[in-house]
Amino acid sequence: MKINKKLQKELLEMFNKDQKAIEEKDSNFYQITVNNKKRLNSIIKKCGWPSDKLVGEKGEMAAWLIAQHADFDVKFQEKCLKLLKKLPLTKKRKKHIVYLIDRTLVNRKRKQVFGTQFYKGKDGKVKPRPIRNIKNLDKTRKEFGLEPFNKYKKHMIKVNS
Repeated sequence: MKINKKLQKELLEMFNKDQKAIEEKDSNFYQITVNNKKRLNSIIKKCGWPSDKLVGEKGEMAAWLIAQHADFDVKFQEKCLKLLKKLPLTKKRKKHIVYLIDRTLVNRKRKQVFGTQFYKGKDGKVKPRPIRNIKNLDKTRKEFGLEPFNKYKKHMIKVNS
């Protein structure tokens, strides 16, 4: 299958808009994510999940991030997760699945499995969202190719403080 350059470009533009809105703390971020989710959903209906075979690795990563940021529609996130899980497991796709699993669990008010989701507390400190099996967390993370939790936690605190 040949890469759909037009679709790839559109997904990357959506991704860039998302990232720019976050960087600039744009008050339109919510609307941007709503629009991106609607467009991604129509792409999925037409083509299935925009995988690396269809839109290249960067295009698939952009689609994943759009799904990841669609927190207002956890059913859509879960739909994307199911589609991702059906595809061959590449190193990057495995990571996308892990993050989306945690994101959907957090959005369902459940404990996350991999410790990927953080928030800023009322005290201004960056903290992990509740984690299911903290005792075996590093073992679970390693099985999915993730770095040890304390290293990741330090990174998350640094970039979000």
